[in-house]
Amino acid sequence: MTSPWLPALGLLAGWLCMSAEDRQEAAFVRVSPRDNRYFELSDGKPYIPIGLNMIAPPAEKLDLGEMAGWLASLAENHGNYIRVWLSGWSLDIENKKCGEYDLERARRIDAIFAAARLQGIRLKLCLEHFRNVEGPAHWATKPLHNVANGGTAKTMADFFDGQPSREQFKKKLAWYQARYGSDPIVFGWELWNEVNCVAGGDTMAWTEAMLPELHKLFPKNLAMQSLGSYDGDWCRKTYERLALMPGNDVAQVHRYLDCGASYAVCKGPVDVLAADAVRELLKLKPQSPVLLAESGAVEPRHAGPFKLYAKDTEGIILHDVLFAPFFSGAAGPGHIWHWDVYVAKNKLWWQFGRFARTVEGLDPPAEAFEALELPDPALRIRALKGKRTFLAWVRDPENTWRTELAEGQAPRKVAGASLKLPEGCVLTDYATVRTYDPWTDKWEPAKTANGAIILPDFSRSVVVRLDKRD
Repeated sequence: MTSPWLPALGLLAGWLCMSAEDRQEAAFVRVSPRDNRYFELSDGKPYIPIGLNMIAPPAEKLDLGEMAGWLASLAENHGNYIRVWLSGWSLDIENKKCGEYDLERARRIDAIFAAARLQGIRLKLCLEHFRNVEGPAHWATKPLHNVANGGTAKTMADFFDGQPSREQFKKKLAWYQARYGSDPIVFGWELWNEVNCVAGGDTMAWTEAMLPELHKLFPKNLAMQSLGSYDGDWCRKTYERLALMPGNDVAQVHRYLDCGASYAVCKGPVDVLAADAVRELLKLKPQSPVLLAESGAVEPRHAGPFKLYAKDTEGIILHDVLFAPFFSGAAGPGHIWHWDVYVAKNKLWWQFGRFARTVEGLDPPAEAFEALELPDPALRIRALKGKRTFLAWVRDPENTWRTELAEGQAPRKVAGASLKLPEGCVLTDYATVRTYDPWTDKWEPAKTANGAIILPDFSRSVVVRLDKRD
């Protein structure tokens, strides 16, 4: 059987033969100078990161074929972004001894680079995730960094605060730079997964020291850090500090549906918790791109994937994670976790295509969007009011994960609803007034009456889009 990675490996060979000058001429993702809240490519074209966390191939497999299939399915649905953990079991180059790098694992990373390039998908590369250097090795423990095993640290506090460990981490960054350089297929480099979940050491001071190192080594790629799920006051001050930290190019937030969370918002409708997370970050850093970089649903206090995922065959959780952040002012849709046991298992790749259809042809940096919540007694309406485009996502608040998945209530049909445009939006200024049903993939001209847009009958949600004349 032919491996699905062979085309990617062939492409990789061609890429490696290109000169450094040719690579640098390709378009990189950057914060848009036209509007710092959004991304664009270095050639000026807009870029909305549509994708998900695809951290690693299945843990029990060394073959990357299944991951290649996921990438192809995402690309078929106009996805252009994934997040990968370089520290994941099958990709971790530093897996036997501190400071020694495994070329076999590096070739797997090479293959992911090549497959992503083949599919037009950018990579956010997370460098580390472990939380301890003491005890037996497992997903959160990396004893090879302990001095007893030839490493540089006695504890995690020693790892983050000690100069030998800092210098060793910089050497590892330099190794990645020597192999991959500033590569346009890279969306950005992320220092650590949820670094504030590590017990010990000044992780924020460490971040302040390492972000400049990323910028020095990868000057054309974005640099960032991530924090744990924003579900209680325990992380509020850390989020504030990171959001304002120089060199942190993207204000990222993680938040899940979690019935064991401290904040009540994390137990309610997914669109509400996602929108609220984005607003919290925008309040901290209003002139920066904000991303809901990890989301989804978990058993209480992150005890495992949400058991009701099995019933979510239509992807209502994924839909809300995708749509709510962007319509609340984020630089892109939200990025779901559980790529394997939820998205791939339930064959939900089409949901990415429905978001992509909603924003097709959109240039967010050119719009100077204002994110609005339009008042309505029976609907939740989140809208983006721009120079040339008005977009609204209308959500039925009576349909939630609890009603549909936990209680088994079929989504109702919303009939006879309308949307009144906000001040400054005049119907006659627009050449096209359309609605889009993301559940049936159907665009249609919208009817209007008395300055309002008559919504078609819909279930769960519907999109309204108005585009001005050229």
